[in-house]
Amino acid sequence: MHIWAVVRCDSAEPGRFGNEYLDSDLDPIVRFDADGNAVESFGGGMFIWPHGLFVDEESNVWVTDAVNPARTPEGSRGHQVIKFSSTGEELMRLGIPGKAGKGDYQFNSPADVVIGDNGNIFIADGHNPDGNNRVMVYNKDGEFLRTWGQTGYAPGEFHALHAMAIDKKGRLFIADRFNNRLQIFDQDGTFIAQWTQFGRPSGVFFDDHGNIYVSDSESDNVQNPGYEMGIRIGEAETGWVNYFIMLPNGDPRSTRGNGAEFVTVDAAGNVYGGEPFSRKVQKYVRVRP
Repeated sequence: MHIWAVVRCDSAEPGRFGNEYLDSDLDPIVRFDADGNAVESFGGGMFIWPHGLFVDEESNVWVTDAVNPARTPEGSRGHQVIKFSSTGEELMRLGIPGKAGKGDYQFNSPADVVIGDNGNIFIADGHNPDGNNRVMVYNKDGEFLRTWGQTGYAPGEFHALHAMAIDKKGRLFIADRFNNRLQIFDQDGTFIAQWTQFGRPSGVFFDDHGNIYVSDSESDNVQNPGYEMGIRIGEAETGWVNYFIMLPNGDPRSTRGNGAEFVTVDAAGNVYGGEPFSRKVQKYVRVRP
């Protein structure tokens, strides 16, 4: 079992905690073994702010570069989605390097990417609340198919698409973070439902047993009063929340967003939360069947 992670080489999240980027050439895509040892890395010099990561059924690794347009340095990086082989060979690139835009082959801080069973590419465009706020869809060869969404609060509108995942029924779940909800669509963009019981969602993951895991890194007394930071575990079919892993050091008075932005689960049921602010992966060991 291996865990893939993207390691950001910035000083802070854009627009929230700082103003400068280190613009490092270190490898930001890292594979860890079950004990947390780094066994492979690649992607050095190709990203400014690597954010979303998805591993498809052929073990290809897809990564988004969600750099803020106002903090995009000179050069040919940013506002892209790049597909790699499992060993780091570049296989495909979508987006215009270093240039945010609204065209069919442009992005503004793409936050996440997920691949459908038929190979279609779904991209959450994008990370910024005032950005494009849309879903972009391409076929397996990178040809544009469709898009939906705009900035807003109604069903099918978004206010910062932070993460996406597809469940066993083929439904597309989107973490509409600044709207404090999950939105659910079919793969043609038809709205199905919205769920608010998972807090202020940052990351979404489905296991093979019908469970949905949603990480909440930002619920506090200001951004989502009444909820706490942590990871909620529920039923993918009904949306019923069964368990809650509270962030051990969560403080509702802090608006830093220091909880897990991303979540994944291994075959043994252990849960991993990626915490950008504290720069660590937190492992929660399953102790009961």
